[in-house]
Amino acid sequence: MEMLSGGDMLIRSLRDEGVKHVFGYPGGAALHIYDAIFRQKDVKHILVRHEQAATHAADAYARATGQVGTVLVTSGPGATNAITGIATAYMDSIPMVVISGQVVSERIGEDAFQETDMVGVSRPIVKHSFMVKHPSEIPEIVKKAYYIASTGRPGPVVIDIPKDITAPGETFPYEYPEKVKIRSYNPATRGHTGQIRKAVQLLLESKRPVIYAGGGVIQGNGSDLLTDLAKRLNFPVTNTLMGLGAYPGSDRQFLGMLGMHGTFEANTAMHHSDVILAVGARFDDRVTNTVSKFCPNAKIIHIDVDPASISKTVAADVPIVGSVESVLTEMLAMVKESKEQPDADAIKAWWKQIDEWRTRHGLYTASRYNTDGDKIMPQDVIKALYEVTGGDAYVTSDVGQHQMFAAQYYLFDKPRRWINSGGLGTMGFGLPAAMGVQMAHRDAVVACVTGEGSIQMCIQELATCTQYHLPVKIICLNNHALGMVKQWQDMQYESRYSESLYEETLPDFVKLMESYGHVGIRVDRKEDLKAKMEECFAMKDRVVFMDIQVDPSEHVYPMHVAPNGSMRDMWLSKTERT
Repeated sequence: MEMLSGGDMLIRSLRDEGVKHVFGYPGGAALHIYDAIFRQKDVKHILVRHEQAATHAADAYARATGQVGTVLVTSGPGATNAITGIATAYMDSIPMVVISGQVVSERIGEDAFQETDMVGVSRPIVKHSFMVKHPSEIPEIVKKAYYIASTGRPGPVVIDIPKDITAPGETFPYEYPEKVKIRSYNPATRGHTGQIRKAVQLLLESKRPVIYAGGGVIQGNGSDLLTDLAKRLNFPVTNTLMGLGAYPGSDRQFLGMLGMHGTFEANTAMHHSDVILAVGARFDDRVTNTVSKFCPNAKIIHIDVDPASISKTVAADVPIVGSVESVLTEMLAMVKESKEQPDADAIKAWWKQIDEWRTRHGLYTASRYNTDGDKIMPQDVIKALYEVTGGDAYVTSDVGQHQMFAAQYYLFDKPRRWINSGGLGTMGFGLPAAMGVQMAHRDAVVACVTGEGSIQMCIQELATCTQYHLPVKIICLNNHALGMVKQWQDMQYESRYSESLYEETLPDFVKLMESYGHVGIRVDRKEDLKAKMEECFAMKDRVVFMDIQVDPSEHVYPMHVAPNGSMRDMWLSKTERT
C-alpha cells in the first residue's frame, strides 16, 4: 500500500475522484497542499485574484458540466472571502466542495493568526461540513464530500483541514474508497409509483394545464424527458429563472419565464390553470407573489428530490419525492401506455386563450419597448447578442436589470447554457462564472452579460483571464446607475435616487481592458450595435469588453410588485398595468 503525507493524500484523493480543475488562492495554512499540487500534473489549479471568484468559477463550472466544482482556499480571510460564493451555490443547489486550510490543530480556539471557525461560519449555507482530525481520514472524507455534494438536492460541502494534518514529514497508508455509505444520509431516487399514477391521471383530466419547470430539471438531467412529456401532451411550459433551457426557449409551447419579471402569458396562464405540474421548482417568492393568491383554482403536482421543499411554501395536492430523471421516466411510460388522453378540444381552447394573451401583451409578438428613439435599448443589445451567437452561447450574467433582460430575450434551447445567481442574487458573479464555464468548455462561445456596477465587484479576474487564456466576451449594459435599484426608486420612492448613481466616477472601460491586455469596444450609437457585436465575437482568442451605452431611463417589464397581488397583477410598462 502506498504511503503518502496528508497533503499528497488530499490531492491524490481529488485525482481519484475525477477532479480535473481546482479554483483557488494560496495562503499559509494551505501551503503544504499547494506544494502537493506543484509535485503532480493531474489536477490543474486555476489561480484566481480573489477567493470569492474561486467559488463563483467553480460554481459555474458545475452548472455548465453537471460535475462537482472544487475550491481551495487558506484559513481566516481566505475562508471568509469564499462565504458569499458558498451561499450563492447553496441557494441555487449547485454541487461544490470547498477545501479550506486551517491553523494547526493545537492552536484551534486560541484566536491564532488567520484563524476563523470555518465550519461554524459556513454551517447555515452548506449541505454538510467536515473537520479533518487525522490524515488517515482524508480519502474517506473526500469521497463522502463529493457524494453528498452531488446526490439528492445538490449543494456545497466544506472540508476544513488544519495545517499539521497536511504536513509532509509523516506518511500514512493511502487507499481511496470505491464506494461510500452514510447511514444517516439516504437521498430519495425513485418516486412513489402510486403517486406518479395519481399525477398522470390528474394531467390527463386537466383542461388548463401548465408545466412549471425549475432548476432542478437541469441539475437532475431531466430536460429531454420534460420536453418529450410536454410534446406528447401538447401542454404549455414555463421556466423559472434557474430553469431556463430546461425546455427549448424558441419552441411554440414555451410561454417564457414566469415570476416577477416573467411574461404576461406565463404568469396569466399559471393564474388561470387548473393543474400545475411543478418539476424541480421551489415556489420561490419571486414566482408566487402573494402565496394565498397563488393559482387559486389549480391542483398542484410537485416533483422534487428534496422532501423538505415539497409543500414548504405552497401545498401540493400530489407530492412526489424522487429524482427528476427517474420520476419523469416513469411518468412518460404511464402516459404512453394510457388509453386515456387529454381532452383535445379543451387543450385547443386553452392554447387559443394563451395565444390571445401572447398576442395582446407578449414580449415576442411585438416590441414592448421604444424602438423609434436614438438611444440604444438594452433589449436590443440582448437580441443582437442572440443573433450574432446563433442562440448557442453559454451566457453568464451578473445581477440586476441586465440579468432580467438577458433572461427575457436570449432564448435558451439547451440546458446548462444560462448561468446566473438566482436565489442569492450575487453581484460580481458574472465574470468569474464565465471563466469557470470557459475552463470547462475551452472551445465554446462564452458571454458575460453585466452592468457597470456588477462588473466592478470582481473585475480583478481580468488578470486570471489573461493568465489562463480564457477569451470570454463581456457585454456591459452601461446605464450609469445601479439600474434595478434605480427602477425601484422610480416606482416606489418618487425617483429619489438614494446612492444609486455614480456621479461621473466610472472608469474608462476601454483603457482598463487594454491595461489588462484585452480589447475594449465602446458603443454609443444604435446603428453601430450589430456591427460592433459581430466585431467582438470575431475575435475568438481575445477577451473583449463591450461598453454599451444604453438608455438609462429604461425599466424591465413585466414586473409584479403590488402588495398582496397575485401572479396576474403586473406592471406592463411605466403607464400600463393589468
